[in-house]
Amino acid sequence: MYPQSDMVSILKSIPWFLDLKSEILARLSRICCIREVCAGEELFVEGGKDDYLYIVMEGQFSLDILVPNCGRMQVYTADLLDIVGWSSLTPVVRQRTSSARAVVDTKVLAIDAPGLLQLCNEDDHLGYMVMRRIANTTASRLLNTRIQLLTRLARYTNRPELPQPDFE
Repeated sequence: MYPQSDMVSILKSIPWFLDLKSEILARLSRICCIREVCAGEELFVEGGKDDYLYIVMEGQFSLDILVPNCGRMQVYTADLLDIVGWSSLTPVVRQRTSSARAVVDTKVLAIDAPGLLQLCNEDDHLGYMVMRRIANTTASRLLNTRIQLLTRLARYTNRPELPQPDFE
Protein backbone atom coordinates (compact mmCIF):
# COMPACT_ATOMS: atom_id res chain seq x y z
CA MET A 1 0.00 0.00 0.00
CA TYR A 2 1.32 3.44 -0.92
CA PRO A 3 1.11 6.36 1.54
CA GLN A 4 -1.19 9.18 0.42
CA SER A 5 1.77 11.52 -0.21
CA ASP A 6 3.25 8.96 -2.60
CA MET A 7 -0.12 8.60 -4.35
CA VAL A 8 -0.27 12.37 -4.88
CA SER A 9 3.21 12.21 -6.45
CA ILE A 10 2.08 9.36 -8.69
CA LEU A 11 -0.98 11.36 -9.77
CA LYS A 12 1.20 14.39 -10.53
CA SER A 13 3.31 12.21 -12.86
CA ILE A 14 0.27 11.45 -15.05
CA PRO A 15 -0.42 14.04 -17.78
CA TRP A 16 -4.18 13.65 -17.21
CA PHE A 17 -3.86 15.31 -13.82
CA LEU A 18 -1.19 17.98 -14.44
CA ASP A 19 -3.52 20.97 -14.21
CA LEU A 20 -5.42 19.86 -11.09
CA LYS A 21 -5.24 21.82 -7.85
CA SER A 22 -3.52 20.26 -4.83
CA GLU A 23 -6.85 19.92 -3.00
CA ILE A 24 -8.38 17.87 -5.83
CA LEU A 25 -5.22 15.73 -6.14
CA ALA A 26 -5.38 15.00 -2.40
CA ARG A 27 -9.05 13.97 -2.66
CA LEU A 28 -8.35 11.91 -5.77
CA SER A 29 -5.42 10.15 -4.07
CA ARG A 30 -7.83 8.76 -1.45
CA ILE A 31 -9.77 6.79 -4.09
CA CYS A 32 -6.70 5.38 -5.87
CA CYS A 33 -4.41 2.43 -5.36
CA ILE A 34 -1.66 0.68 -7.29
CA ARG A 35 -2.45 -2.83 -8.49
CA GLU A 36 0.05 -5.30 -9.90
CA VAL A 37 -1.12 -7.80 -12.52
CA CYS A 38 1.03 -10.80 -13.51
CA ALA A 39 1.62 -11.69 -17.16
CA GLY A 40 -1.33 -13.71 -18.44
CA GLU A 41 -3.66 -12.59 -15.66
CA GLU A 42 -6.95 -10.92 -16.58
CA LEU A 43 -7.64 -7.51 -15.10
CA PHE A 44 -11.31 -7.76 -16.11
CA VAL A 45 -13.50 -9.75 -18.49
CA GLU A 46 -15.90 -8.68 -21.21
CA GLY A 47 -19.46 -8.36 -19.88
CA GLY A 48 -18.28 -8.22 -16.27
CA LYS A 49 -18.94 -5.39 -13.88
CA ASP A 50 -15.99 -3.67 -12.29
CA ASP A 51 -16.00 -0.40 -10.41
CA TYR A 52 -12.49 0.71 -11.35
CA LEU A 53 -10.91 2.81 -14.05
CA TYR A 54 -7.29 1.88 -14.70
CA ILE A 55 -4.29 3.80 -16.01
CA VAL A 56 -1.33 1.69 -17.15
CA MET A 57 1.77 2.74 -15.19
CA GLU A 58 4.10 -0.07 -16.36
CA GLY A 59 3.65 -2.98 -18.73
CA GLN A 60 1.02 -3.77 -21.31
CA PHE A 61 -2.51 -5.18 -21.67
CA SER A 62 -4.14 -6.93 -24.59
CA LEU A 63 -7.77 -5.87 -24.97
CA ASP A 64 -9.93 -8.34 -26.81
CA ILE A 65 -13.57 -8.96 -27.65
CA LEU A 66 -15.56 -12.06 -28.44
CA VAL A 67 -16.72 -12.06 -32.07
CA PRO A 68 -19.58 -14.54 -32.68
CA ASN A 69 -18.54 -17.49 -34.85
CA CYS A 70 -14.96 -16.19 -34.96
CA GLY A 71 -13.71 -16.34 -31.37
CA ARG A 72 -11.63 -13.83 -29.45
CA MET A 73 -10.14 -10.95 -31.37
CA GLN A 74 -7.53 -8.53 -30.05
CA VAL A 75 -8.69 -4.98 -30.68
CA TYR A 76 -6.10 -2.92 -28.83
CA THR A 77 -2.83 -3.08 -26.94
CA ALA A 78 -2.78 -0.74 -23.96
CA ASP A 79 0.63 0.68 -23.09
CA LEU A 80 2.08 3.25 -20.70
CA LEU A 81 -0.52 5.83 -19.55
CA ASP A 82 -3.34 4.27 -21.57
CA ILE A 83 -6.75 4.10 -19.92
CA VAL A 84 -8.53 0.76 -19.60
CA GLY A 85 -11.87 0.10 -18.01
CA TRP A 86 -13.47 3.38 -19.10
CA SER A 87 -16.91 1.72 -19.20
CA SER A 88 -16.97 1.89 -15.38
CA LEU A 89 -17.65 5.62 -15.84
CA THR A 90 -20.47 5.26 -18.34
CA PRO A 91 -23.83 5.00 -16.60
CA VAL A 92 -25.60 3.34 -19.53
CA VAL A 93 -23.04 0.62 -20.30
CA ARG A 94 -21.67 -0.14 -16.79
CA GLN A 95 -20.22 -3.44 -17.99
CA ARG A 96 -16.91 -4.21 -19.62
CA THR A 97 -16.92 -3.93 -23.40
CA SER A 98 -13.73 -6.00 -23.70
CA SER A 99 -11.43 -8.23 -21.68
CA ALA A 100 -8.00 -7.04 -20.51
CA ARG A 101 -5.15 -9.51 -20.08
CA ALA A 102 -1.63 -8.53 -19.00
CA VAL A 103 0.90 -9.26 -21.74
CA VAL A 104 3.79 -8.83 -19.30
CA ASP A 105 3.87 -8.11 -15.57
CA THR A 106 1.97 -4.86 -15.38
CA LYS A 107 1.26 -2.15 -12.83
CA VAL A 108 -1.87 0.01 -12.97
CA LEU A 109 -3.29 2.92 -11.08
CA ALA A 110 -6.77 1.75 -10.06
CA ILE A 111 -9.27 4.57 -9.51
CA ASP A 112 -12.54 3.82 -7.74
CA ALA A 113 -15.14 4.73 -10.40
CA PRO A 114 -18.06 5.62 -8.07
CA GLY A 115 -15.69 7.78 -6.04
CA LEU A 116 -14.37 9.45 -9.20
CA LEU A 117 -17.90 10.13 -10.44
CA GLN A 118 -18.72 11.73 -7.09
CA LEU A 119 -15.62 13.95 -7.30
CA CYS A 120 -16.57 14.87 -10.88
CA ASN A 121 -20.04 15.88 -9.73
CA GLU A 122 -18.54 18.03 -6.97
CA ASP A 123 -15.91 19.73 -9.15
CA ASP A 124 -16.97 20.86 -12.63
CA HIS A 125 -13.39 21.30 -13.86
CA LEU A 126 -12.43 17.76 -12.88
CA GLY A 127 -15.69 16.38 -14.28
CA TYR A 128 -15.21 18.09 -17.63
CA MET A 129 -11.57 17.01 -17.86
CA VAL A 130 -12.29 13.36 -17.01
CA MET A 131 -15.31 13.04 -19.30
CA ARG A 132 -13.53 14.76 -22.20
CA ARG A 133 -10.64 12.32 -21.92
CA ILE A 134 -12.97 9.34 -21.58
CA ALA A 135 -14.83 10.51 -24.72
CA ASN A 136 -11.55 10.79 -26.63
CA THR A 137 -10.44 7.34 -25.46
CA THR A 138 -13.79 5.81 -26.40
CA ALA A 139 -13.82 7.43 -29.84
CA SER A 140 -10.24 6.33 -30.52
CA ARG A 141 -10.93 2.73 -29.48
CA LEU A 142 -14.13 2.62 -31.53
CA LEU A 143 -12.27 3.82 -34.63
CA ASN A 144 -9.47 1.31 -34.04
CA THR A 145 -11.94 -1.56 -33.57
CA ARG A 146 -13.92 -0.55 -36.66
CA ILE A 147 -10.78 -0.54 -38.82
CA GLN A 148 -9.75 -3.97 -37.53
CA LEU A 149 -13.21 -5.45 -38.09
CA LEU A 150 -13.44 -4.04 -41.62
CA THR A 151 -9.96 -5.34 -42.42
CA ARG A 152 -10.88 -8.84 -41.25
CA LEU A 153 -14.22 -8.75 -43.03
CA ALA A 154 -12.46 -7.73 -46.27
CA ARG A 155 -10.09 -10.70 -45.91
CA TYR A 156 -13.02 -13.09 -45.53
CA THR A 157 -14.99 -11.70 -48.45
CA ASN A 158 -11.98 -11.85 -50.77
CA ARG A 159 -11.27 -15.51 -49.91
CA PRO A 160 -14.37 -17.62 -50.50
CA GLU A 161 -12.63 -20.78 -49.25
CA LEU A 162 -12.75 -19.36 -45.71
CA PRO A 163 -15.92 -19.66 -43.65
CA GLN A 164 -17.94 -16.46 -43.70
CA PRO A 165 -18.37 -14.89 -40.24
CA ASP A 166 -21.90 -14.19 -39.05
CA PHE A 167 -21.79 -10.76 -37.43
CA GLU A 168 -25.57 -10.53 -36.87
